Amino acid sequence: MYTVKLLGRWLLAGATATALALIPSTAVADKSRGNGSQGNVKTNAKRDGRTLTSLISYSGGKRGTSGKSSKSFTPTGNWAPPACWYEPRSPAEFQKYVEGFYESTVNYPGQHSYAKTAVGQFRDMYKDGEYKNYNLDKADEGAFWVAVQDKDRWDQPDAWTCSELPFWVEKGDTPTVKNSVTPEVLAQLAYNQVEVPETEVSLAPANNTKVNLPTWAWLDEATFKPVSVTASLNTAGLNLQSTVTATPDSLRIKPGTKDAQLHPDSGECTIQTGHIGAPYTKGNANKTPPCGLTYLRSTGNGTYQLQATLTWKVTWTGTGTPGGTLPDGTFGTTQNITVQEIQAINR
Repeated sequence: MYTVKLLGRWLLAGATATALALIPSTAVADKSRGNGSQGNVKTNAKRDGRTLTSLISYSGGKRGTSGKSSKSFTPTGNWAPPACWYEPRSPAEFQKYVEGFYESTVNYPGQHSYAKTAVGQFRDMYKDGEYKNYNLDKADEGAFWVAVQDKDRWDQPDAWTCSELPFWVEKGDTPTVKNSVTPEVLAQLAYNQVEVPETEVSLAPANNTKVNLPTWAWLDEATFKPVSVTASLNTAGLNLQSTVTATPDSLRIKPGTKDAQLHPDSGECTIQTGHIGAPYTKGNANKTPPCGLTYLRSTGNGTYQLQATLTWKVTWTGTGTPGGTLPDGTFGTTQNITVQEIQAINR
């Protein structure tokens, strides 16, 4: 084994052509998000002859946040979007990549001869070996499919599971390898681009309440609206698109102490007629809120850490398919709450 330093990154590769399956994975996906409106598209493709980045473009991601800061939510369970996948490249695109990759490797100052030999074997496979001259004369008949990684997760084990060498797929055929781009895989990648507003719950009383006084909790309807992201791939004869939509579904409250009564008892406030919870109105101070809590003990000189977690239901649709559902996403924040004893004056 040896270490190849290439294009500013360290890659681990073997001395045989088979081990070179890891080398094309220098192609990474730029995870930059769109600029916030569903209609604007940002393409993350860059092709400079040395590297191939993902040609998938994303649009949307922040619609409905009303200027609030937004963050990525967390999938429920152990599910995660693919850390690597396969995308098509035309013969000309693939030739440019391989030749550029070869030139960058053999001309890198101090590069080990083993590395040059290994990359040369990789090049020969597509130029003069199994394939002839990168199948340039078959450009209308198919495309090469190459491994691409999520650049933010390249150091995770899952990012190295796409170890197939670039392979040829005839036009109209569907690759059989796991994580080759399909509408569903596009939807999973779009899921990873969704940003939702921070879950700051409106409270009444706000941040400073009294023992045994009901605290009302609700979410701002103008802020918490469905958010959509569309992922598109149009290259080498493949034109696919998928849209994921995240919709706020329920709010779970944890008071930060056992000395509290939740409303409802489960602590989970579901969406009702388009909103979660109800804003406090004058005259309802002693009524039980549809969403909220009542603290039973003061915080003394400290505070309680009230945690509010919003669950988002996620659905998707794609080219030629009605789509389906993806795992729920959750995003939570913590707020400091001071609870005081009600003071009474004896006369």
